[in-house]
Amino acid sequence: MDPQPYHAIPFVKGLPLVGNLFKFLRDPLGNAQALAQHGRVVRSRSFFETVSLFGPEANQFVLHDREGNFSSRGGWKYWIDAVFPGAIMAMDDPAHRQQRRIMQAAFKRSAMERYVAAMGPVIEAALDTWPTGPAQPLMAFAQLKALTLNIAARVFMGMALGPQADRMNQAFVDTVRASLALIRKPVAPLAMWRGVRGRRVLVGLMRSSLAEKRASPGPDLFSQLCHAAGEDGESFSDDEVVDHMIFLMMAAHDTTTSALTTMFYCLARHPEWQERLRQDAQALPQPHLGYADLAQAERTEWVMKESLRMYPPLTSIPRNAQRDCSFGGFQIPKGTPVGISPIHTHHMPDWWTEPTRFDPERFCPERAEHRRHAYSYLPFGGGAHLCIGQHFADMEVKAVMHQVLRRFRLSVPEGYRMPYQLVPIAKPRDGLPMTLAPL
Repeated sequence: MDPQPYHAIPFVKGLPLVGNLFKFLRDPLGNAQALAQHGRVVRSRSFFETVSLFGPEANQFVLHDREGNFSSRGGWKYWIDAVFPGAIMAMDDPAHRQQRRIMQAAFKRSAMERYVAAMGPVIEAALDTWPTGPAQPLMAFAQLKALTLNIAARVFMGMALGPQADRMNQAFVDTVRASLALIRKPVAPLAMWRGVRGRRVLVGLMRSSLAEKRASPGPDLFSQLCHAAGEDGESFSDDEVVDHMIFLMMAAHDTTTSALTTMFYCLARHPEWQERLRQDAQALPQPHLGYADLAQAERTEWVMKESLRMYPPLTSIPRNAQRDCSFGGFQIPKGTPVGISPIHTHHMPDWWTEPTRFDPERFCPERAEHRRHAYSYLPFGGGAHLCIGQHFADMEVKAVMHQVLRRFRLSVPEGYRMPYQLVPIAKPRDGLPMTLAPL
């Protein structure tokens, strides 16, 4: 049976001019679930008309994409080109394949062992400063963001941030916010102007260290990128190193902060799980988690995966059709903006048992609900653009949680529910105030 024409795709108009934009910003899951009531293929408007595809088969169709139907660059460039040019997630082959091949050298096992060893002292120093007791609530999001930025600076750049930490953090906040700016021109003092200004700060910081990194190979990722070479001897230019460093620094600390904040919240609300993870951490002999210990933190990994299932850092993934194709019985013409929704798939009862319930054991080997379909769980994307840093993120989360749970008990008031902002990256609207009790 021939696919139906594009105009036959169900169309949800939303409000005049802005369409479904505000609903998407306020409640991406609710928006996606409302759209999906019209079918697996739905047209809607936010910034512009987009075709949303729902379900694991749709995710596989878009992300696996052996036919070359979709452009990642075409999907992302509108959102991030002004502040994250040269980001590897916004590249298409052959550039993507070449750049990723070179970058892999910075994530080899020998490098990862050095990275996790470097994290331990940074985590310990940060936890020494955290307030404890009910009289001094911990604003978890801000503290975790400062910690992950310091880890990224130490591990990725080989430096301690010191007084420039706040400036760098604000630069990253501004660049990420600019991705959703309504006014796309850098007009002062609006979001895109602040984002472009933040980008200049980050470029200046990276370039000030570039010559030193080129001259003297070191264990940090910045140095690794400066000296990384592909199988044919190809290497990164200065501009490529700077672009990759800025994007990797943002991704490493912003998305990991999101995951850790959600884990703190879930463990505070489910103390039985907090105690299980604490027992696992205390069973290991060293105060800092080592590379060889990562496999022993299996239940921490379940909690991380469940947190990312419920609140993925990226709720949707954009693409652009670069050739005519069809899915779900409908034509998708070349040039059509297309989006898939991880947060919607992560809450589909067809694939997840009681999807609104916090249940880390769904990821245990005996249940393995995430393996029911190769594309039902995608907090790190999938296909050729599967996040290159996912194992680094897993390692960092385990290293932080190992030290936190050996030192503190986390709690929130009875009945507290964290108000989430899910776009552009999941985080608490109130900063997640909580109490730390020393053990």
